[in-house]
Amino acid sequence: MRQLAPVLRTRRMTIADLPGVMEIEKEAFTNPWSVEMVKKELTQDWSVVLLLEESTPWGWELRGFGIFWLVAGEVHVLNVATHVASRRKGYGRRLMDEVLAMGRARSCTLATLEVRRSNAAAIALYTQLGFRTVGMRPRYYADNQEDAAVMIMDL
Repeated sequence: MRQLAPVLRTRRMTIADLPGVMEIEKEAFTNPWSVEMVKKELTQDWSVVLLLEESTPWGWELRGFGIFWLVAGEVHVLNVATHVASRRKGYGRRLMDEVLAMGRARSCTLATLEVRRSNAAAIALYTQLGFRTVGMRPRYYADNQEDAAVMIMDL
C-alpha cells in the first residue's frame, strides 16, 4: 500500500507557539536561543519566524521553524530547525523553500546564512538549494569556537 505524502502548511509564529518552538530549539542546538531572543524576533518588522506544521488526526503539529530577516533586498537566514522525529523527511528543505519564496515575493535578490563547518547535512541541503560557500567566520560559535561557513545564493 502506498503511503500518502504528509499534508504540510507554513504560517507565521505567534507568542502562543513559543513553547513548541523552544522545545525544538533546545533539542536541535548545543547553544540554543533563549526565550527572550525568540520573543524579540516576533517584535521586529524585518524578522519572520515561519513554522512548518503537519496535519495529524489530532490537529496541526509543529515539525520545524525558520527565523530569517528580510532587509535591504536580502534574506538573511538566522536559524532553521526541525523536530528530532521529523528529520531526514524533507521538512528542512520545505522550510527553506518557503523562506526563499517569501524573499523572492519581497523582491529580495540575495540570500545569506552561516552554518557550522561540521554540519554536513545542512551544508548539503543548502548546496542543493543553490547556496555556495563564499568564506569562513573563524570561531563564530561561542559554545565551542567552531568556524562558520558563510553561504550565499542569488535569488
